[in-house]
Amino acid sequence: MEDFGNLMHGFSVALSLPNLFFMLVGILLGVLIGVLPGLGGANGVAILLPLTFTMPTTTAIIMLSCIYWGALFGGAITSILFNIPGEPWSVATTFDGHPMAQQGRAGEALTAAFTSSFVGAFIAVLMVTFLAPVVARFALRFGPAEFFAVQFLTFCSFVGMSNAQPFKTISAMMLGFALAAVGLDTVTGQLRLTFGSQELLRGFDFLVAVIGLFGLGEIFVTMEEGLAFKGGKARINARIVLETWKQLPRYWATALRGTLIGCWMGVTPGGATPASFMSYGIAKRLSKNGPQFGKGQIEGVIAPETAAHAAGTSALLPMLTLGIPGSPTAAVLLGGLLIWGLQPGPLLFVEQKDFVWGLIASMYLGNLAGLLVVLTTVPWWAAILRIPFAIIAPVIVVICAIGAYTVHNALFDVLLMLVFGVLGYLFKKLSYPMAPLVLALVLGDMAESSFRQAMLISQGSVSIFWANGLVGTLMALGLIMLFWQPVGLLLRRAR
Repeated sequence: MEDFGNLMHGFSVALSLPNLFFMLVGILLGVLIGVLPGLGGANGVAILLPLTFTMPTTTAIIMLSCIYWGALFGGAITSILFNIPGEPWSVATTFDGHPMAQQGRAGEALTAAFTSSFVGAFIAVLMVTFLAPVVARFALRFGPAEFFAVQFLTFCSFVGMSNAQPFKTISAMMLGFALAAVGLDTVTGQLRLTFGSQELLRGFDFLVAVIGLFGLGEIFVTMEEGLAFKGGKARINARIVLETWKQLPRYWATALRGTLIGCWMGVTPGGATPASFMSYGIAKRLSKNGPQFGKGQIEGVIAPETAAHAAGTSALLPMLTLGIPGSPTAAVLLGGLLIWGLQPGPLLFVEQKDFVWGLIASMYLGNLAGLLVVLTTVPWWAAILRIPFAIIAPVIVVICAIGAYTVHNALFDVLLMLVFGVLGYLFKKLSYPMAPLVLALVLGDMAESSFRQAMLISQGSVSIFWANGLVGTLMALGLIMLFWQPVGLLLRRAR
């Protein structure tokens, strides 16, 4: 009952006029970001984060989270109408969504995608509502060793569960650790890896890095590939929406299965993209219409969209309760919280109740607002794509430069952004994952501090990491995740 009362209080916070206004602004900006290939939820949040520094913390995080919800909705529009995924997790939606559009069923495909996204997000928000306080209360028992064990489990999970080669994941993560170490050592007060440069005394700012890695990196790749939009007439009205809604209940099993997959992949560091592919593959295998997938099956739209939205929403659960982001966008939001002086973790639910429950309430309202916005404005977003990409790309680059400059009002940050943009481009071309780099950049200092504090407590004995059942279990799970791929390969060969 206490949590229900807190949630009602959260709605009173989220329903204030300023928060409602910026929630709507965030949804509209998010849909625009999702529609434009080359951007994305993490990119949009990173680029627009500096604009929220003058806002109240709760209002700022509500707007940024709504940008994410809008991007999740908007990615389906270009996937279905133009066969161009606006977001990485929308790739699986193109398999059946675009054939439906070619058959004159674009309105049906879009309605199914938006509604499925809403259902997946709604169930994931329910999970966050009821599980977050439980996890937070449990995490109050954590000390430095337990926090390092959780962070160790997170890093190992990225290695073991990633679709990329383990070597590439570890390489990206090691680079992130190296970048996180630059600057002033908070424990000893010594300078590290500054090479006599005054600009590096404050280290590599997380925000400048993600603007370059995600924003510029994607733009460089898209410009090189020569993007052009073709086709894509969008017609959607109340009759199409109601007729599609009549069909959707018969696919409840597909939606529920996709939601469960998405929630699992969001809480663990799997992410929305593998969740959408996994949900699509399982739906194709289990459906009686499996052989027809790829030819315009509505079930092939429902499965990836419910999974992607559920994963994107549930990724905030470990971020809020443990300070461990479950996705690149959650990592960007985590960086924003740290900039505003908020420490994600169990104490956040004790010391910042208005903020936490206002954010959770805004998840319900933001997803409902997102559904209504995209259902009524699809033709407008399709019309935006008639603008040549040669005009859109420079505008995005200028926005990235302004966002990087406003972090510290320094031109050096703009140069750093360009360097990280080139790095993001190289990562894309060489198929190196960027999420582990971002994760290590955000959590590197925290993991190092937790480890060193644990070593001081134990007087240098590593036995503290299996001194009790909780920390020992977390470390053992981390090792299992680390060697998940080679062990799985050996088991398959043994069979």
